[in-house]
Amino acid sequence: MQNAMIRKTKVSVWRAWRTLTVRLQCSSVSSSAGPASLDGSGNASSVSSEKPLHTPVMVKEVLHYLNIQPAQVVLDMTFGGGGHTKEILNTVPEVTVLALDRDPSAISLAQQLAKQHPGRVKPLLCRFSELEASLCRLEVKPGSIDAVLLDAGCSSMQMDQAERGFSLSKDGPLDMRMDAERYPDMPCAADVVNTLDQQALASILTAYGEERHARKIASAIVEARRVSPITRTQQLASVVAGAFPPAVIYARKDRLHRAAHVATKTFQALRVFVNDELNELLAGLRAAQAVLKPGGRLCVITFHSLEDRLVKRFLQGEDLSNLDHFSQRKHSRSKEKLLDSRNSSSSWIPLRKKVIIPEKDAVRDNPRGRSAKLRAALRN
Repeated sequence: MQNAMIRKTKVSVWRAWRTLTVRLQCSSVSSSAGPASLDGSGNASSVSSEKPLHTPVMVKEVLHYLNIQPAQVVLDMTFGGGGHTKEILNTVPEVTVLALDRDPSAISLAQQLAKQHPGRVKPLLCRFSELEASLCRLEVKPGSIDAVLLDAGCSSMQMDQAERGFSLSKDGPLDMRMDAERYPDMPCAADVVNTLDQQALASILTAYGEERHARKIASAIVEARRVSPITRTQQLASVVAGAFPPAVIYARKDRLHRAAHVATKTFQALRVFVNDELNELLAGLRAAQAVLKPGGRLCVITFHSLEDRLVKRFLQGEDLSNLDHFSQRKHSRSKEKLLDSRNSSSSWIPLRKKVIIPEKDAVRDNPRGRSAKLRAALRN
């Protein structure tokens, strides 16, 4: 797996990841350390049994900034449960939506929606990095899309299915792969925590979770797996919690000032690492730039600082090809150099200078959207 972001983040992580993939090809690590693939419970029928299926974030703001007109073509780059696409279809007449997702379960829902809106929804099963090839097969030309929505991160329906292994509050196999059905040999989260050395684990937690206690947590993981492989989500949550005094397990607070588990950032880091999310997000932003018409609009929703930082710097015209990782400390250390590195002829015109966050009432009704940030821009 040629992962440039991992290689640039930490040499030790890249080497460990390469070792891991080789071992998985030559042995049965996947079957012993974690699930090799999802079972039938990951299909659309099991998804539909979850209540609620999906609550889209900042729908009103997305519709406002995309400003979609009748008969235009829109690319929803993260279909998920289809919440945003449904609102677009119900709000704008004769609009066509290209519904993209890397998760086969989400595409099953998109296919159902396509039957309800004949000719108006075109499902696309692919990653952001595969989008160009998928659009070519549909004969969609560069510069032909009117509006693009990119809702980054993990969807609610993925979090709600315990068997997917994303949520630390629901016990399930430690998987976290968004498209395991398509890539069953791809390492899962259990492979990572049971195979990589302590230094590599700490690097992952620092780079992708911005975890201040990365070394302590990595040490606890290594000690625990010597006794027994870590194969379940709540098993990992317990291991992480065991590295701290009981009084601080729920000492962290979210934006609603609610107690947050001390393993939250560990789960985020593993998910981002396993699914190569930062590289995929950057590929998605570049794809959006290529497919949008001049004057076309882009809305990007992110859910943690790593994603938002990447989007912000991309829209500012920065060259991200040699970026190692999105350290806030490194980013703010030399503001003048950062300004100098920006492309003076940026491809984007911001529709609003400051980042857009959900309204208080919306956060109260949908707490999962509390960390969402929206950036909107016009294709120059």
